Amino acid sequence: MQVAQTLTGVEKAAVLMITLGPDLSSKILKMLPESMIEKITFEIANITQVEPTVKDEILTEFIETQRASQYIKEGGLDYARNLLTKALGSKKAEEILANSERLAQKRKPFILARKTDPLQLLKTIVNEHPQTIALILCFLQSDKAAQIISGLPDEIKADVAYRIATMNKTSPKVIKQVEQILDKKLSNVLDGNFESYGGIQTLVEILNSANRGTEKSILESLEQEDADLAEEIKDSMFVFEDIINLDNIYVQRVLRDVDNSDLALALKGASKEVADHIYGNISKRAAETLKEDIEFMGPVRITAVEEAQHKIVGVIRRLDEAGEIIISRGDQGEVVV
Repeated sequence: MQVAQTLTGVEKAAVLMITLGPDLSSKILKMLPESMIEKITFEIANITQVEPTVKDEILTEFIETQRASQYIKEGGLDYARNLLTKALGSKKAEEILANSERLAQKRKPFILARKTDPLQLLKTIVNEHPQTIALILCFLQSDKAAQIISGLPDEIKADVAYRIATMNKTSPKVIKQVEQILDKKLSNVLDGNFESYGGIQTLVEILNSANRGTEKSILESLEQEDADLAEEIKDSMFVFEDIINLDNIYVQRVLRDVDNSDLALALKGASKEVADHIYGNISKRAAETLKEDIEFMGPVRITAVEEAQHKIVGVIRRLDEAGEIIISRGDQGEVVV
């Protein structure tokens, strides 16, 4: 069975966006409904690794689905079925047509478990309480659940089956807790046959290429879903070294709100290019004083430097959100003077 078939529509879209790259993905995002943008970008931020074969499967499925949709537009469903059957066979044609009509599915619990090899998953959960095992199996593909229940020890097999049959409702909170614990265990035992793929940096690249409205909408939605994740993304979108990309007038505005001691500490660990950009936006006398402060500061901890730089980045972000300065993004052409 192809691994990509176990993913939801939103998850497939997220992998596809990552594969296409930030420039093209940002253009596609602009054309999607806001609710769909929020779901896809949330998935992108939470993807850390993808098997190369999954990427290829999703790309192939996307191309085939788009081709089927075009055939349907040109000559209707029967016309599309006829063309696809001649090219790929009746079974594959029906699969593709089903994909072309399928709406993006909602995220299902135990996504990682659904992607994990049945034998590995069995080894991971075999010593759990029968009720926990039953709950997990309820959310797996039927064939995978069958393999796992067949591999359970005889003394608990019937108990697990009984609990599945009599399970009615389970608190979403309990489901989430069990999923989090299982995900942690699986992440510790899965092999390293994965590519580093997606994650926060990929989303940052996409958002940096998107317009300001899209970026703001996505970040506000992520703050509701996961405030810590949203904050980490914001921190990654503009780092202290990026201050060299700010226009002089904006640097001068930022420095008005920055404490001199924080500025000196931040520049202690900054590159010459960043320091020169700062010195070029203050008076000659102020620059000399700042250089003296840095020189007499002596050795400082890197964590202290990073904290000072983080404070300045916070000022920059606040002023950008207030519209007092403009951070260059993918919507540069939308600036009105």
